[in-house]
Amino acid sequence: MRVFGFVLGVVGLILTFGGIYLITLGGSWYYAITGLLMSLAAFRTFRGQANGLYLYLFVFLGTVLWAIWEVGFSFWPLVPRLVAPVFLAACALLLLPLVREGAGRPASARPFVAGGIGLSAIFAGFMALMFMPHDVVQNDVSITPGQVSAATENVGENWVAWGKTSEGLRYSTAEQITPENVSQLEVAWVAQTGFIADQSQNLQDQNTPLYVDGTLYQCASGSQVTALDGITGEIKWQFDPQGASPYWKRCRTLAYFDPGPQDTCGPRIVMTTTDTRLISLRASDGSTCETFGTNGMLDLAAGMGQLVPGDPIDENTVIPPLPGFLAQTTGPFIGGDKIILGAWVADNVSMGEPSGAVRAFDARTGAQVWAWDLGNPEITNLPPEGETYTRGTPNVWSGISIDEELGLVYLPLGNATPDYYGGHRRDFDDEYNASLVALRLDDGREAWHFRTQNHDLWDYDLPSQPALANVPDGNGGAIPAVIQTTKRGQIFVLDRRNGQPIKTVEEKPVPAGDGVIDGEYYAETQPYSTGMAAIGGDPLSEKQMWGATPIDQMMCRIMFKSYKYEGDFTPQSTQKTLVYPGNNGGMNWGSASVDQGRNIMVVADMRMPVVTQLLPREQFRKDNPDFEGDPHGALSAQFGLPYAHSVVNFMSPLGVPCLQPPWGTVSAVDVASGELVWQQPAGTGKDATLVGIGLQNPLPFYVGMPALGGAITTGSGLTFHSGTQDYYLRAYDTETGDVLWKGRLPSGSQSTPMTYIGPDGRQYIVLTAGGARYNPNDWADYIIAFALPE
Repeated sequence: MRVFGFVLGVVGLILTFGGIYLITLGGSWYYAITGLLMSLAAFRTFRGQANGLYLYLFVFLGTVLWAIWEVGFSFWPLVPRLVAPVFLAACALLLLPLVREGAGRPASARPFVAGGIGLSAIFAGFMALMFMPHDVVQNDVSITPGQVSAATENVGENWVAWGKTSEGLRYSTAEQITPENVSQLEVAWVAQTGFIADQSQNLQDQNTPLYVDGTLYQCASGSQVTALDGITGEIKWQFDPQGASPYWKRCRTLAYFDPGPQDTCGPRIVMTTTDTRLISLRASDGSTCETFGTNGMLDLAAGMGQLVPGDPIDENTVIPPLPGFLAQTTGPFIGGDKIILGAWVADNVSMGEPSGAVRAFDARTGAQVWAWDLGNPEITNLPPEGETYTRGTPNVWSGISIDEELGLVYLPLGNATPDYYGGHRRDFDDEYNASLVALRLDDGREAWHFRTQNHDLWDYDLPSQPALANVPDGNGGAIPAVIQTTKRGQIFVLDRRNGQPIKTVEEKPVPAGDGVIDGEYYAETQPYSTGMAAIGGDPLSEKQMWGATPIDQMMCRIMFKSYKYEGDFTPQSTQKTLVYPGNNGGMNWGSASVDQGRNIMVVADMRMPVVTQLLPREQFRKDNPDFEGDPHGALSAQFGLPYAHSVVNFMSPLGVPCLQPPWGTVSAVDVASGELVWQQPAGTGKDATLVGIGLQNPLPFYVGMPALGGAITTGSGLTFHSGTQDYYLRAYDTETGDVLWKGRLPSGSQSTPMTYIGPDGRQYIVLTAGGARYNPNDWADYIIAFALPE
């Protein structure tokens, strides 16, 4: 009794004081009232009085009614509200017969024991239900059949680009593996490249291999290339460029180029490195093609000027001459006989970072063909001697798509660095930030651009490869469209010929700043794609705050009410500010897959709010005197601006997200109607590293985890996705969203899978598994192929 009373007392006091503080912030009164009553119940229980237990049972009944009133019968929102109280109520009922007997008032124990056992069963039921998917959406949407594009038909069973073709659709017509037989999938082969994706060294495996005529080509995070036999997984050759970069080391894709039978090098694998080189390799043996550049290589620093910001940045700040401010992280893209490249720049370190110029090179010789510098359109190739491309302009770090029939290249742009303050930005920076831009393939001149964000202050750069699909026009025809997914969860659908919206886009008012940020200005409206289903991103409320326990949840509610939050596009502030979706999305580089035969688009997303804060320069310098800059770290120096910046995930004291699950989903949208077809939580919490402990979670709680890697779709009606935190490849029914099969992986996968038909006639599903994104202890070098039994 005393132990139980003590537990009630500790919990009651925490809820009382925390609840009173929450009331002062304008939050719920439940925690303070419950805490006071629990404290009283604890006092009486500690003294051996049965009425203390009765009082707690009364509190429990009120808690049940409050929980249902606040969130209905949604499972995950009920977990922190009811699981711990149910357990305590079961204990109270089982203790009551002992207390009554000790007080000389014995009564039949059966009702109390039965009630305790019943509540224990409910507690066990809650625990069991945590292993099942919740928040599943399956809508009755009429599917509009579509046609397979010529580009998809022309590559046949090969997978020649990041998105299978330059259209970026991640769709294969393969039909051997079907919804009926997918449960028979088994591991066909496993290969290890020897190039470990050591996350402690900023190496992350996010590669989707290419497949051409029997050979698979994979790129490790350090830019090493491995060619494998597509049937056996046997390594044919490897190439290591011996590159070095301190920061963001990834290689999401290679490119394949066939110059024709007269070329001395033959078909080539084109690659970029994290230390800004472009390399052309013979596909046959991995040797460099000597007719390309200088001994097969080009230095991509040409025209970029100094690859670290100027020195000094301001009167008190000197940036050390570190490499890595410019890097190739996604890879090259082939359009006709041209190699087209964007680049990653070191986010938020300083003003004056390298240019976001996009360049095209002759795929045979390496000669630069054109350049697009949005800050200086007069520069159409290399800058004049002594000049550089415009520094600090919005860049293209994600995938590029190409419509060779229209002769257009589609670029998803980021922002002018740094991301979280815009008082210094030039007119062209704001005009092109977070824009989708179409360039002419032949000369790199702009055809049109469409801005998805006005004066972006939240790092909502366009993260995904545009998807070039044909959208039904409602009259039996189709419109050539470009579909752009965003970190905001908005999906923009434009006519890819002229950039005009096919699905309705509306400008909506958004909050203005508080006037205390020196030199900043704010957009009055932001574009919303109201003609398409939005994926996540609904405004936050106190009721959505979560946590592992009632105390944890109360602390999240206190933080929510303490931080500045005004809904979408809450302006950056010197106060702690909630931003949702966070700077990772929404949707990210995993991009979309469009089933061309069904007009269904499949995407993966993340739902992780972040807490941001602008830090006045003088105070930041005082608190961090030796800080040199850390791209993608919690602290961003933003040298040269009046403010530094911090951004962290919105987490509870116990290290779980403060927003209720799901924290990531896989979703399907009907391209014809714009309606959501289905949505599934993206995997379980199994294998994720437990914060503060460093151990991997063995329990597959089906919460839906943040998902970076994308999905692929096939002609048989299957969707494959592996970019979850748990170590599985999953197969979904593309039309219904039902999970039909999952295969265990030896390590986590951030990558998007791919598929091909091998020379043996078998269809293979292949992915790389080098470690899940949010598991820093998970490093590997696997390439895994699944197929039906022979």
